[in-house]
Amino acid sequence: MKKKDLDRIWSSVQDHVKNETTLVSAAYQAWIAPVKAVNIDQENRVLYLSTEIEMGKSLLESRYKQTLESSVAAILGEPYKVVVMLADEIDGTQEETFYTPYTDELNLNPKYIFSTFVVGKNNEFAHAVSLAVANNPSRAHNPLFLYGDAGLGKTHLMHAIGHAIRKNFPNLKVLYVSSEMFTNELIRAIRENRQMEFKNKYRSIDVFMLDDIQFIEGKDSTQEELFYTFNDLHMANKQIIFTSDKPPSQLKGLEQRLTSRFGMGMVAKIEEPDYETRVAILTKKAELEDIYLSDTAMEAIHTIAQNIPSNIRELEGALNRIIAYANLTNQKITKEMAHQVLQDVFSSKQKEVTPEEIKKTVAKHFNVKLADFDSSKRSRNIAYPRQIAMYLCREMTGLSLPKIGELFGGRDHTTVLHGCEKISKDLESEPDSELHQTIEALKNEMQES
Repeated sequence: MKKKDLDRIWSSVQDHVKNETTLVSAAYQAWIAPVKAVNIDQENRVLYLSTEIEMGKSLLESRYKQTLESSVAAILGEPYKVVVMLADEIDGTQEETFYTPYTDELNLNPKYIFSTFVVGKNNEFAHAVSLAVANNPSRAHNPLFLYGDAGLGKTHLMHAIGHAIRKNFPNLKVLYVSSEMFTNELIRAIRENRQMEFKNKYRSIDVFMLDDIQFIEGKDSTQEELFYTFNDLHMANKQIIFTSDKPPSQLKGLEQRLTSRFGMGMVAKIEEPDYETRVAILTKKAELEDIYLSDTAMEAIHTIAQNIPSNIRELEGALNRIIAYANLTNQKITKEMAHQVLQDVFSSKQKEVTPEEIKKTVAKHFNVKLADFDSSKRSRNIAYPRQIAMYLCREMTGLSLPKIGELFGGRDHTTVLHGCEKISKDLESEPDSELHQTIEALKNEMQES
């Protein structure tokens, strides 16, 4: 369809929303009027819209999508699905993906590239193997299976691989799709008796990236189709990449023949970022947004890092809120502003834990005297719990090494650093060890008390 025809359709839809629905004028002007139609898939009945406002995208999807879809149906005479994207998520070089049969997958996010990914101890291995795949697809690690909790950067790495491969190997056909989209396409293909087109699409690509594999647990037909797709691609030496919130061995709702194949190549875990990495992530985000990192802005960043301990998306979302508030009120970004603007976020997170609480909780758990932490005793039954308490102070309070040393009998900061690194290395070498369980139990006890 020509651009002018698409613009004419969208203008008619906007007029219908404004004149024929109950949407108030202020809401229309704020959220609907600035939206543009970027493409239309008439075969699969999908209208693609774009907005430059992140909050607008969220509101359009959660509050106004039904209104939009009913207006589109009124204008076009048949139901259409509305897909809303941020303007900077649309890669103009990939316009053809809008017309791919049986799919509504979005383009690779241009922000998700290797240069914007902050590497820390929690993700350095996953980052390294992802780079290897990007530089040598189908030869380095195939399949590649990235796993970790939500919001830790799995999708970022997957998109970064896709971007790098498209740049370094422009002749390779790259496809990124979520598990939900894969399932929906398969259902549509079965319903319309066009399974062969579906199979041809997925078995003719060079790089297959499937996000959030855990969502096909219990879906037998999807698993069967994925099994044969995997076999065909792997035998043809095509690169396959999966992400999940669990390792292959813990995907209980998937057939064993699938999970065994997921582990044939490289399995890499992404852990929660430590305090230093959280600060680095927020600093990088601020730099990308052209925010001047004054001393007061850095104090705000440290405040966010202390109060949001894990999810990277939540970290970045919190910083976005502060930046938006600062721009609207023409104020400097400060620690006090962070507490004011993010009060609801911080209150729903883990409560602030003091060094005194940490020392008392660890001492009680290991049945040692609180005074032993400040003493010069070096026996293992004292030294190891002391190191754990130092590590938790560093993780949960964000205090400097010298300050933590002061709280443990005036110890030198190098002693504190050695203790924290000792615990970190033990956790890294045995991620599912008794120590890991102990650390998590101590954290939960302090947060819930």
